[in-house]
Amino acid sequence: MKPFLEKVVEADDASWSMVRAHREPSIPFEWHHHPEFELTLTTNSRGHRFVGDHVGTYDDGDLVLIGPSLPHTWSSSSKINETLPHMVMVIWFRREWVHDLMALVTELRPIAALLDRSSQGLRFSSKIASRVRPAIEAIFDKSPAERLLDLISLLLTLAADEASVPLTAPTRSQAPTLDKSGSRIDRVLNYIHANYHHDIKVGQLASLAALSTSAFHRMFLRHTRLTLSNYVTRLRIGEACARLIADSSPVAVIAERVGYRSLANFGRQFKALKGQTPREYRKHFTPGAVARSPTLALGKGKLVIDLQGPDP
Repeated sequence: MKPFLEKVVEADDASWSMVRAHREPSIPFEWHHHPEFELTLTTNSRGHRFVGDHVGTYDDGDLVLIGPSLPHTWSSSSKINETLPHMVMVIWFRREWVHDLMALVTELRPIAALLDRSSQGLRFSSKIASRVRPAIEAIFDKSPAERLLDLISLLLTLAADEASVPLTAPTRSQAPTLDKSGSRIDRVLNYIHANYHHDIKVGQLASLAALSTSAFHRMFLRHTRLTLSNYVTRLRIGEACARLIADSSPVAVIAERVGYRSLANFGRQFKALKGQTPREYRKHFTPGAVARSPTLALGKGKLVIDLQGPDP
């Protein structure tokens, strides 16, 4: 299933957009993307969250920041309070908008790292989500100037959340861009992202970084918080997930295209990371999943799907 492009319309009185939506009887599966950053708070709702190659469960107070063009959707399974609707509060802003602000106001630069990390989707810690929830709920009823100041304060608070968790694996599109000199880690990551589907030798990467093998491993772990083998595995599985969603090629063909010579090894590593087999993962994003879903309804011309299953 290919995600559809959602058009976000800016408000007449603001430089960014927002919506507070009551969803009844459920939050439907609507696989989409857009060029704006998106901050989403979901309340009075439980279900499944789909972001890039991530499939996981969400609960009341779920707070996520999604980078530009990263496909995503939520799909509800139940409410916290059955007498009230599912509530979805969304804030969108353009890359140019926030970059212009940071260029003018030095104090806003901590937000840059937050936005870079959002390319993989970020789920914020329950502690921070609880702290900022009242501000997000109140922002919709304020004047445009007050909303702007509150949004800036909100982003600064989120930038300081050291417990936020990336949702997706790194992908080829998230490779760093080299400057003229190119730092050691940039050279290494650009090479990995360009050659992840081939065998990657540690010695070759260490030479590229002009480091000994042991120094290379320390540098790589410091910058990525992953070992080289774990990083490459996540990159390959992340690319496999994208292909499983977007294209109907056999699993064995996809496995080979992302660098696996053994289908059994691919299956083991995929299940270890995703908690399900490649075929089970693909079913979430195919029309056949509708027939297997225990809850299915039609409303206002849209297919409403509640997907059940364990959080990987």
